[in-house]
Amino acid sequence: MTQSAVAEAPVTEADPPVTGNRRRWILLAVGLIAALGLPWFVYPPVAMDIVAMALFAIALDLLLGFTGLLSFGHAAFWGSSAYVTGLIATHYGVPFPMAVIGGAVFAMILALPVGYVSVRRSGIYFAMVTLAFGQMVYFIGYQWSDLTGGENGLQGVPRTFFGIDLIETESFYFYYAALPILLLGMWAAWRIVHSPFGRVLVSIRDNSQRARALGYEVEKYKVIAFVLSAGLTGLAGGVFAINHGFVALTELHWSTSGDVVLMTVLGGIGTLWGGIVGAFLTVMLADYLASSGFHGIDLITGAVFVLVVLLFRRGVWGTVRHRWMARRLRRPTSSQEGTSNR
Repeated sequence: MTQSAVAEAPVTEADPPVTGNRRRWILLAVGLIAALGLPWFVYPPVAMDIVAMALFAIALDLLLGFTGLLSFGHAAFWGSSAYVTGLIATHYGVPFPMAVIGGAVFAMILALPVGYVSVRRSGIYFAMVTLAFGQMVYFIGYQWSDLTGGENGLQGVPRTFFGIDLIETESFYFYYAALPILLLGMWAAWRIVHSPFGRVLVSIRDNSQRARALGYEVEKYKVIAFVLSAGLTGLAGGVFAINHGFVALTELHWSTSGDVVLMTVLGGIGTLWGGIVGAFLTVMLADYLASSGFHGIDLITGAVFVLVVLLFRRGVWGTVRHRWMARRLRRPTSSQEGTSNR
């Protein structure tokens, strides 16, 4: 199901805009206002989870939607960054942005050999190789209990931030201190997609053999995209760990990779904005069901996912965007109307 969506070569944000820069700036302004106002309407820790998961989904979409690579091992970079961030913050007492950056760098270092081996395969084989590497990292985290805490997780991760008590103790103010890190990661993803490098990734997704014939080193570009995606994932995982003050072993589990794939497909593959929409819907639904005492969260989430895939083949945001653009293309311009009336 996911592979078929990739094979359809979804409309991406890298495609030429129909309405110009005005629509783009309006969307950015609305998104920024929504991000700034989110903790006023949603419990701040949940709001932070939404934004962190949104960056996680965007990072995966950089591979899935724009390079055509489905990774089921991204939890390894999410979880390993969370652990490294927590260890740096706990043992060195540095401000949490520095700890988060340290976790992201570790995720990129880890992704380099994994990506080098994985990109030599494609399709389901690539997905299985990344899954295998992800489970290896999970096993290491489980066995190395002296460092990671094993099944008990890494507890007591501090929110050190230059001695500012409001940020270190209040989730509401912490949200605004950590938000720039995640927004910077989203901006980096946007710049990657809209750069010449991003155009090459789209060409590799559409036809890797033609891209290779044009002189591009396909495997090299895939490895770089894989490492960049892991780095963005690491930023999100580090902020997630600081937000909760705790890192659970489940952050390394393959089910976490499955959750972010669900978010990406739910919102719309190859759209960037789709990751934000998918993360918001998934996290809010899970939080609502958990708050109401419902225990079958995965059952409801899976049913919603199936329903959305059946009704919105391009995802929620992807379908809305595609229909809106199709309507704009069908609408005659004023010059065409004038010509037809002569």
